[in-house]
Amino acid sequence: MENVAIFESPGKGRGLKATKEFWAGDVIFAEPSVAAVVFDSLADRICHSCFRRQEKLQKCGQCKFAHYCDRTCQRAGWAEHKLECSAIKTHGKAPNENIRLGARILWRLDKDGSMMSDTQMVTLEELEDHIADMPEDDLKDFKVDIHNFLDYWPRSSKQHTIDDTFHIFGVINCNGFTVSDQRGLQAVGVGLFPNLCMVNHNCWPNCTVILNHGNQSAVNTMFHSQRRIELRSLGKIEGGDELTVSYVDFLNLTEERQKLLKTQYFFDCTCEHCKDHIKDDLKLGGLEVDGVKPTEEQVKEATDYCFEMMEKMEKARLNGNYHEVVKISKDCLEKTEPVLADTHIYQLRMWSTLSEVQAYLQLFDDAADNSRKMVEGYMKLYHPNNAALGMAAMRSGVTHWQAGEIEVGHGMVCRAYAILMVTHGSMHPITKDLEAMRMQTEMELRMFRQNEYVYHSMREAALKNKPMTMMQEPMNMEEGVKNLFHRRK
Repeated sequence: MENVAIFESPGKGRGLKATKEFWAGDVIFAEPSVAAVVFDSLADRICHSCFRRQEKLQKCGQCKFAHYCDRTCQRAGWAEHKLECSAIKTHGKAPNENIRLGARILWRLDKDGSMMSDTQMVTLEELEDHIADMPEDDLKDFKVDIHNFLDYWPRSSKQHTIDDTFHIFGVINCNGFTVSDQRGLQAVGVGLFPNLCMVNHNCWPNCTVILNHGNQSAVNTMFHSQRRIELRSLGKIEGGDELTVSYVDFLNLTEERQKLLKTQYFFDCTCEHCKDHIKDDLKLGGLEVDGVKPTEEQVKEATDYCFEMMEKMEKARLNGNYHEVVKISKDCLEKTEPVLADTHIYQLRMWSTLSEVQAYLQLFDDAADNSRKMVEGYMKLYHPNNAALGMAAMRSGVTHWQAGEIEVGHGMVCRAYAILMVTHGSMHPITKDLEAMRMQTEMELRMFRQNEYVYHSMREAALKNKPMTMMQEPMNMEEGVKNLFHRRK
């Protein structure tokens, strides 16, 4: 942590600033979690030690709740799970994820004290809990968790005051960081990282946070899983500059971002992009053709219609009626594409979900076309090194490759690789996957340019020998747009 220092940020309270110069992709600091738990809904599908998704997991023989990849993972996770295992057996069932995380944090505090490592810059007692700012309804749910925690907490463990318990749960509520799986593609749990809690928000930040699980193939328990976050620079940062990350997705309008930040994190954002409503005009804009724009009434009518169709599309997706999703989307886009700009956020969400559903249904030509529109719109809105843009470009590159459009596919994969080298680094599993994909598409592109007929003949023969499998089922439209910190649902 010698690269950063705590300081008083004007209008924000405490924050972190750089003590040296950084360039895009530099790791400013890395931090292990104080504690982390798997989401309730994924408890039997995600390893409770390394957070890897596996088809077959081994169940803990004692509590029957925790699941692990193998013996190595179980040994690696035993230090965290030992007291939890006994508590679950005594209690009769596992409590919810907030209670499990709160208990793990308190056991860690009892064992190691307030300063749990040499690199920790702030104690948990010093972190904000914002309990006094909670609305009455949220506070009622919060108190239910505290009551259930007191039933769960073992008599044999150190007893904590109600105030201390309330504080820890308040810290989790506003500072619990969403933990992803090993490839960084799905949120699977929640953890607490004290130093990260000191990094303030900006809607157009100079840093990004990525979870890096370390070497999960190691047999030695000591090196098996590091489960740490990395704060990485998105561009040049001067010594003395404040370090910032975005707590919410920039694809939201200024009003929506500010509402989220106020209700979830209890502050008013005064960044330049909020003060000047930067890019809001693009996010709800009309399509300009030869210098002519549609009227405000036409744009509003198309916007309202698009929003209405998105709700219908989402219901069809939830029911697994994917052909209906395609029909609703196509009917909607036929009316809105001539009116709405390619940066209109509702249309972008429509393209995103439609392309994913079409890829799932193996309608690759249509999926490629819609994913390309999505990426082109994202490029006009997002920071050039935004991780969401990189992941969208990667998905579009794969879709174009599946459609046989090797030139566009390779270009998209290269664009994604350049972004993820900054946001994730060369050693992250998803970046390694992208590197292999980039080499594959580059080889195929050379073949294509030498002889298109031979390339397509070989590709067709390869696909006949190894039929394409169904893609992963499409997620909720907002699933890929996660807030930085985990919040109670």
